[in-house]
Amino acid sequence: MSAMTTAELRGYQQICGDEGAMMVIACDQRGGMRQVLAATPEEQAKISNETLGLTKADIARHLASAAGGVLVDPICAVPMIVDEWLLPKNTGLLIGLDASGWDTSPEGYRLSKLVEGVDARRVRELGGTGGKIMIYLRMDTPAANTQNLEILKSCIEDFAREDLLLVVEFLTYRLEGESKEGYEARLPYLIQDGCRACLDLGSKVLKIPYPGSPEACAEVTRICGSTPWAVLSAGVDHSTFLGQVEAAMSNGASGVIAGRSLWKDCISLDRAETEKKLTTIAVPRLKELQAIIRKYYRPAYRKAA
Repeated sequence: MSAMTTAELRGYQQICGDEGAMMVIACDQRGGMRQVLAATPEEQAKISNETLGLTKADIARHLASAAGGVLVDPICAVPMIVDEWLLPKNTGLLIGLDASGWDTSPEGYRLSKLVEGVDARRVRELGGTGGKIMIYLRMDTPAANTQNLEILKSCIEDFAREDLLLVVEFLTYRLEGESKEGYEARLPYLIQDGCRACLDLGSKVLKIPYPGSPEACAEVTRICGSTPWAVLSAGVDHSTFLGQVEAAMSNGASGVIAGRSLWKDCISLDRAETEKKLTTIAVPRLKELQAIIRKYYRPAYRKAA
């Protein structure tokens, strides 16, 4: 396992809540957020990056201010939310490196993409506490992962040179022709093997999908050892996510990096309506998540002397 440096640990502390567990509000989505804000592709295409940036600023103001940090993209949200004093001064800022969507190989594999020109140095210039990279993995199909793992390796090395925190996220996906039932049966092992691959490359903090069961969460914790991992919401409904968080936290997870489960029912192109729903719907949801975190969290990471 790769231990965090003192500088990386300080960044990690800044994305954690008062109890020491990760509690980050994810709003780095672009295409996904447009799909929430408008029903048709034509309407979605009319939503500007500036409008997305203002929506993300509203989420940061009402949710991230009560959490440990916020995860945003470098296209719509920064430097605006910093330059215009829209982000609370005690809120950690993670900046996503991944571009929206993915390319597809001739074999049908998902190929991860990065935002051009955004590296560790740029994240630091934008005021980031750290960065986040997301890659796609199918660990039962080695040929699907070669390019994506090379991207991850390069990013980990880049952030290490800058001594800057990097949160590593991976997602799995169904292959062409694969049944839903077959994929779901493989999912816990895909996630466990994905954790191993990321750790082997030197990942120090993981953001992963729900592994599928309490037992699978416990196995992820065993694999990760002292490396902290957070569960992501993947857009499931809030009540479902609460159950997943309870299973993850009670079996060794170090926190939550959650987005759509909190705010997807709250945002709209009417910012006044967004503010009302974030306050009355999303904030209570956040408090429910924080209550579960407080109930189960036990510090797992301590930097070696």
